[in-house]
Amino acid sequence: MIYFDNAATSYPKPFEVIRAVNEAFTLYGANPGRSGHDLSVRSAMKVYEAREKLNRFFNGYGSEFVSFFPNCTYALNVAIQGIVKKGEHIVISSLEHNSVARPVHYLERLEIADYSVFKVGKTDEETLWNFKKELRENTKVCIVTAVSNVFGNILPIKALAEAAHQNGSLFFVDGAQGAGYIEIDMKNQGIDCLCLPGHKGLLGPMGTGALLHRNLDFEPIISGGTGSLSFEKYQPDVYPERLESGTLNVPGICGLSKGIDIVNKIGVKRIFDYETALCKELFYGLKSIDGIELYREKYDELHYAPIVSFNVKGVHSERVASALARNGIAVRGGFHCSPYAHSHYSTGGVGAVRVSPSLNNSKKDINIVLKLLRKIALSEII
Repeated sequence: MIYFDNAATSYPKPFEVIRAVNEAFTLYGANPGRSGHDLSVRSAMKVYEAREKLNRFFNGYGSEFVSFFPNCTYALNVAIQGIVKKGEHIVISSLEHNSVARPVHYLERLEIADYSVFKVGKTDEETLWNFKKELRENTKVCIVTAVSNVFGNILPIKALAEAAHQNGSLFFVDGAQGAGYIEIDMKNQGIDCLCLPGHKGLLGPMGTGALLHRNLDFEPIISGGTGSLSFEKYQPDVYPERLESGTLNVPGICGLSKGIDIVNKIGVKRIFDYETALCKELFYGLKSIDGIELYREKYDELHYAPIVSFNVKGVHSERVASALARNGIAVRGGFHCSPYAHSHYSTGGVGAVRVSPSLNNSKKDINIVLKLLRKIALSEII
């Protein structure tokens, strides 16, 4: 199988990550922070080490402000529902995933807050202009994806953050498709809160995610055991315990920690450049095939992460993905949990076929896919 679905989850996982997960069951098998014996202390130290690595990787505001969750969606729900109060306003982009869109809509349905959607433009200047128009006096938080999970657009994070802060608003980033693929620097880019998965660009196992923040006043949406202040009726005020209730996924966190080591060793830019070269090869190959619809005129690596989405005219994206799957190619068809993005690009009727390569892929893989797509476009194997 040729795996081109890394935007869903990276695969195959590096051997070092698998080994780190397996070792955790024996070397770090106790509940961290719940007991004083050596095994519990060792487990707690491994979790702390992973917090430190994430904080350094994203130039965060301290390891105590790194909280672990089962996934990026969970982290985004904690961030959004934990910060917004009655009567406040939210701004999101026209490319947001349901992990942002649904929690925001939920708050509006409960009449806690309302929200506005700004249109991502063809240029950064147009995007910034559209963003500023949606800001209000009571805008509490702006939530923006770093990279569109469907079409790969890289948003001008730093400029948007500056505009949000000038308005007195917080600026949150959904790093699901950006973490490990593009440079994300919380302090330099003005990011108040960053939510991310561990299993995509950071190469960790599924079931891992994190929230990094600037010592914000989050109201926890889950309460329970934290291993500290057990006689208090309310969650502790200190981080990370305030947001982390219950036992952490220590094996997953150990795997994520090793994934960060690997990404650091290779370098985010090197990963980006290699995957971009593959996407360029695919993009211009698709451009030469009659019957293929693309959603940009050229491949611009300054504004697009290594994702290529397309359609075969007159064929639903899921049928194309299925035809490729029958021939040993794993891609994603459909709507990618992102109706906003499909509305933005007018692909709501058919979705899109998404190809997302990794360091494990080669130009030979690209050529195999292009050969099959030429046959699909001619209705030979659909």
